[in-house]
Amino acid sequence: MESHNRPAATILVIFGAAGDLTWRKLGPALYNLFVDGWLPEQTAILGVDGKALSDEAFRDRLHDGIDHFSRRGPADAARWAAMAGACSFLAGDFGDSQLYAGLATALAQQEQAWGGPANRVFYLATPPTVVARVVDGLGKAGLARAAAHTRIVIEKPFGHDLDSAQALNRTLLDAFDEEQIYRIDHYLGKETVQNILAFRFANALFEPVWDRRYIDHVQITVAEQVGVEHRGGYYDHAGALRDMIQNHLLQLLCLIAMEPMVSFEADEIRNKKVDVLRAIRPIPEGQVQDYAVRGQYGAGWMEGEQAVAYRAEPGVNPASTAETLAAVKLFVDNWRWQDVPFYLRTGKRMAERVSEIMIQFRPVPHQSFPTTAALSWHPNRLVIRVQPEEEILLRFQAKQPGPTMRLAPVEMNFNYQDAFQEAARDAYETLLLDVMVGDATLFMRADQVEAAWSVIDPILAVWGAATPMDFPNYPAGSWGPEAAEALIARDGRSWAASTRPGS
Repeated sequence: MESHNRPAATILVIFGAAGDLTWRKLGPALYNLFVDGWLPEQTAILGVDGKALSDEAFRDRLHDGIDHFSRRGPADAARWAAMAGACSFLAGDFGDSQLYAGLATALAQQEQAWGGPANRVFYLATPPTVVARVVDGLGKAGLARAAAHTRIVIEKPFGHDLDSAQALNRTLLDAFDEEQIYRIDHYLGKETVQNILAFRFANALFEPVWDRRYIDHVQITVAEQVGVEHRGGYYDHAGALRDMIQNHLLQLLCLIAMEPMVSFEADEIRNKKVDVLRAIRPIPEGQVQDYAVRGQYGAGWMEGEQAVAYRAEPGVNPASTAETLAAVKLFVDNWRWQDVPFYLRTGKRMAERVSEIMIQFRPVPHQSFPTTAALSWHPNRLVIRVQPEEEILLRFQAKQPGPTMRLAPVEMNFNYQDAFQEAARDAYETLLLDVMVGDATLFMRADQVEAAWSVIDPILAVWGAATPMDFPNYPAGSWGPEAAEALIARDGRSWAASTRPGS
């Protein structure tokens, strides 16, 4: 996952270098890696885009992004000056063979100047519509060869459904070997997400109770207060199920449900995750409404300000049927998890910003205490929170002070920043470094992507065939539609509002 050694000499080629992702995420991440001493001494950052920029203009844009979004704040002048010299720009049309001929020349010249071959990382920070063009161009120019030194990074979405995901994988594999392909999911770079493996498999306290005998159910929630912002055009063709559940939330489910790995090797861990996805119970076509619900936010109030409805957002069809909330119930049919429900929900314009996994344990088999002792009894819960704070909370019962036996829920709280006295590294810092050292642990493999699409394709098929007549069906600033509450309430359970004290 993380190498203790700096990467070898690396040329990072960013396609879409004039875009938002490079400005907000990649530039700041590279700067922080540079300041922390993780970039190799021989590093070159080559931006490629159809928008013509000079080297200086490209550097200025990177600098501006660092000033706005780096966890360190504005760039230190001396450190930026030392890094800026490694940054250059190449303009050209992604469909033009001349661009790739020029790129091949630039790469060869850089390696000649260094006196030997370097790792070549092609990062596609581009819209999905141009991925095939770039991959084809790299392949035809011979730039996909040298598997040991050449890697390509693909941002989600990895297709629009199972068929398109399979087509994308075929395109990638026509030019690159699977071990060269790094499908990036930034959620997997978050410290708390990575810590799930350490928490589960390095602590004998928890692993023995991590199964159907002790766990009642699992909830995975990724709730956002923001709307679609500047992504209306993309989101209107994607929706919450594709944008979040197919990748982020299913990845979290895999980490919670996977079996212990034999070794901490990339393919070993990814094999265990694929096993989970393949074990998820297929949703019968005629029962989708019992397993999945959707919603779309209308106008409402967010922290004292009026929020517009989704259909009034820029770039959104005024009659859009895209869901901004999705909630599903899944089962993992294996010995560990048989009949334990996993409830997944994600939505925009919700009451709070929170990403967390809640594991609720079964009640004790026999209540030995008097009835009055357990008036405020709550089940034991383990909460792994990814945001806004990175922390792990364990709720258990304790005796209240006083002469009588009364129980009350209390919490033990592990907070990353408090424990380690340092801010967590940004996810893109972790993932970029892993690409440079060739560690694929946190990246998705082709079979994993396709297995994830297989889980949600039945839902997509039913939703695509039936127009929702009740959209919008939840106000901005709420926890979603009544149907989402009913999904879990039918099983005698309720969504955890664990961000609120005493929940």
